[in-house]
Amino acid sequence: MNEYINLTIDNIDEEHICCAIGDPKHQEGVDCKKKWIKNKLKDGHVFRKLNARGKIFIEYEPLETSWVPISGKNYEYIYCLWVAGSFKDKGIGKELLEYAIRDAKENGKSGICTLTSKKKKPFLGEKKFFEHFGFKVVDSIGDYELLALQFEDTETPKFNNNARSMKIDNKDFTIYYSNECPYVEYEIKELSDYAKEKNIKLNFIKIDSLEKAKNAPCIFNNWANFYKGEFISNTILNANALQKLLK
Repeated sequence: MNEYINLTIDNIDEEHICCAIGDPKHQEGVDCKKKWIKNKLKDGHVFRKLNARGKIFIEYEPLETSWVPISGKNYEYIYCLWVAGSFKDKGIGKELLEYAIRDAKENGKSGICTLTSKKKKPFLGEKKFFEHFGFKVVDSIGDYELLALQFEDTETPKFNNNARSMKIDNKDFTIYYSNECPYVEYEIKELSDYAKEKNIKLNFIKIDSLEKAKNAPCIFNNWANFYKGEFISNTILNANALQKLLK
């Protein structure tokens, strides 16, 4: 039987957070992510992981306090569900999602939702996996889709109007990011150094509050790239990826 751990204020300093295990270059990002989780626990944030050394976890919280430009009443929002490597195809993803669904029901929620896409994109869940459990598309922006599983007949969540523009006034390469992901701190530094070396104008806009997250000008889970005023992807970039995009 699989053993799971929920992060709490008492154990978070000792437990790993899956994504960046044992990689010294991401330690700052891990520290920032843990600080972010600590601040979110009071909102009902849940980070549940397999008690093993691997990338196996689910992370969710009430939609009202989730750092995404999505609105709805009495829903949970799943930020991430990740089962990697040798742990795939063993029913762990099913157990993690069923736990979240059961938890939402026990807390009297009207449903649970998550961000996916028509075609698989990095850092987003598999649409077919969620559909297998009864999730349905309730809103969309381009290729991005909001999936929800309703427990009762209530109004479904939707993207905020500000997220639908997928455009900004600034024409320089602009990145919106937050500490929801432990990888971002290292990549922000790498990109900053690269831009300075190549004399490239880069703008970084940190989402560091609920208000900023709810008012993001695009779909947002932890990272968003804009170029020439247009949203181009939600992919976390390194210097090589940026170089290719600019070419």
